[in-house]
Amino acid sequence: MSQQKALLLEGKNGRFVVSTIPKPTSALAGELLIKVHAAALNPIDWYTQEGMFIDKYPAISGHDIAGEVEEVGDGVVGFKKGDRIMTQGMGWPFANEYGGFQQYARAVAELAAKIPQNITYSQAASIPLALATAAIGLYAESPNGAGLNPTFDTSVDYSGDTVLIIGGATSVGQFAIQLLRIVKFGHIITYASGKHQAYLKSLGATEFIDRKDVSFADLPGAVQRLTSAPIKVVFDGVGKHDSTLTGYEILASGGNLVILDPEFETIKDKGNDKNTVKVYGSVHPSATREFGKVMYKKLTELLEKDIVPNRVEILPGGLAGIAPGLERMKAGTVSGVKLVAHPQETL
Repeated sequence: MSQQKALLLEGKNGRFVVSTIPKPTSALAGELLIKVHAAALNPIDWYTQEGMFIDKYPAISGHDIAGEVEEVGDGVVGFKKGDRIMTQGMGWPFANEYGGFQQYARAVAELAAKIPQNITYSQAASIPLALATAAIGLYAESPNGAGLNPTFDTSVDYSGDTVLIIGGATSVGQFAIQLLRIVKFGHIITYASGKHQAYLKSLGATEFIDRKDVSFADLPGAVQRLTSAPIKVVFDGVGKHDSTLTGYEILASGGNLVILDPEFETIKDKGNDKNTVKVYGSVHPSATREFGKVMYKKLTELLEKDIVPNRVEILPGGLAGIAPGLERMKAGTVSGVKLVAHPQETL
């Protein structure tokens, strides 16, 4: 049986260990077998190390996959061997064969897209999970999202409206800015570190508030100084308790607060009709799968014309570089870039 290298999480609060395991031998019906050239790191990967979401070990994580089609399963149309593709991994809680932290992985064909020639494997790996999280939260219909553009219709126009992005420099925040630019929001106010101001404005931010100058407590006042317009959409890309409470305070009556904090209880405030949308950023569950299929059908064209991937930093050592990268993320020392590993470079 053919073998491959994979990064295994041994157990709750356990180690990530590079091991040799069997390689998937064929593509299943409706699926693709991928040679993984790039896999990006996400906070959810170290959440799982701490025991969140998972109870079966050893586990293979990795939710951002970019690679080359090795084999096409029965019933799949539109893909062939050698195609460059990206997809959202779904290791736990589904099956390890679908995780990105290995040299070969399975993928669901209808939830994969070809990578345009202007984008590298590493750049493509920055896209699937973060884009899905932003797109579901902003575009998908209620209760999964704010319902701004469920069909990815580029003629949708919110030019009279104002939105706030908290954490615009995060991977998710960068895609949120671009998705809001696509639907022509008149004012896209972004709260992030000032060193990212020029870049985030190039993505579509129209006004900027420096988080080093303005605390969460002072953010409502800073927004009011910029505009008297009601803020009908707030996207919290930070996903912390303080950022979520601040976003809720700023949100206008009748608006939508999109939150990412997996442990935050939905806010209920009697006397108003503010809505909180708690996002699970996966296109695989039944609740978001149809939306995901629409997104992946549009994705190649969007990347050719409208959406820029995250800036990336390549980790050395292939799969062995992932654990140190996750420690940097936990320590909060990664800013404005996506960490990416190249599994084929694993020794």
